Amino acid sequence: MTETIDTTPPALAPRPPLLTPPLLLRFVSMLGASIGFYLLLSVVPGYATARAATHAGAATHAGGAGAGLATGALMLATVLGELATPALVNRHGYRAVLAVGLALLGAPALALPCSRALGWIVAVCLLRGLGFAFTMVAGGALTASLIPAERRGEGLALVGLVSGVPSLVALPLGAWLAAHVGYGVVFTAGGLVPLAAIPAVPGLPDRIRTAGRAVGIGEGLRGAELRRPTVVFAATAVAAGIVVTFLPLAVPASATGLVTVALFVQPAATTLARWYAGRHADRHGPAGLVLPGLLLSAAGTVLMALTGSPIALVVAVGVFGIGFGITQNATLTLMYARVPAAGFGTVSALWNFAYDAGMGVGAVTFGWLAAGTGYPWAFTLTATAMALATLPAHRDRRAGRGVR
Repeated sequence: MTETIDTTPPALAPRPPLLTPPLLLRFVSMLGASIGFYLLLSVVPGYATARAATHAGAATHAGGAGAGLATGALMLATVLGELATPALVNRHGYRAVLAVGLALLGAPALALPCSRALGWIVAVCLLRGLGFAFTMVAGGALTASLIPAERRGEGLALVGLVSGVPSLVALPLGAWLAAHVGYGVVFTAGGLVPLAAIPAVPGLPDRIRTAGRAVGIGEGLRGAELRRPTVVFAATAVAAGIVVTFLPLAVPASATGLVTVALFVQPAATTLARWYAGRHADRHGPAGLVLPGLLLSAAGTVLMALTGSPIALVVAVGVFGIGFGITQNATLTLMYARVPAAGFGTVSALWNFAYDAGMGVGAVTFGWLAAGTGYPWAFTLTATAMALATLPAHRDRRAGRGVR
């Protein structure tokens, strides 16, 4: 009898599911936090400016100072809260910290119409900044633990889509509502949306079984494995803060339509690139994407010096958006791959710290720089400074080969 040899290749193991019930529940709290934050992001500074204008004899710069103080308080509380959140999660669990974050993001917004005093507005911004930090860091670490390691890059890209698309809608919607129906409606919506997401929190895991040893913030910064991608991402976030803040001021006043197009192209390119980077990282590892993402970000920034050319400006923000999206996903995926699950909270804190601190430092420094050199040179010098991060990015690329 002739023996039959089966030449059928073995079936590939099925990929683990990505959209599990806990992750879908997490999307609910993510949407609540994102919509609540971005609805008020550009509205509260305007509210503070209007408050100053209502006082007799108030100078124009007083309103600008109030707007800057409101935004500064929000970002300061966010950055400080991000550094403190991992310890709070270790002590109280994910659910408590996430629920408190949503409450702090929502309830103070409802109290904004109670007073137009600048101290009141700043106090509300401080509380909301803490709340946003809690939702971002605790939620980020929890989300990473809910995504299968084999599909982490793709999962984080999906998370970026879920949290990013609402910001594209809520940011302009908040400004439109404030102009057409008043601040009270915006504050009410911005407060109720995060509060409405709290009932989804009890369905989430409170603590995840974590393997390995926890990594503290200080230890993470001392070690090159987390410090290098943190520095690289912060360098690209610097330019992101500049684009949002100064691009409308850098182009001629007659080109307001161009600014609208550019500010849509940049986040759209970022979202698509983040998705591509996630799928690529799952198959080939994220380490090889960090340096190209940084170089594209720097190239887009230097092209922004051509503020007089509409085509060049749209191309510039598109190139920057692609680089920023790649860097976002690659650095975060790489950092999660380098720590055990017990260190996810620290990774989330460091990455979000790099994002918010980089945007804040970029906006403040660029304003000072542009006052002395003009916008074209300021964009060029910013891109040059970003290029300094190629050294840690190159080292990370060599050290991270094989990390999946």
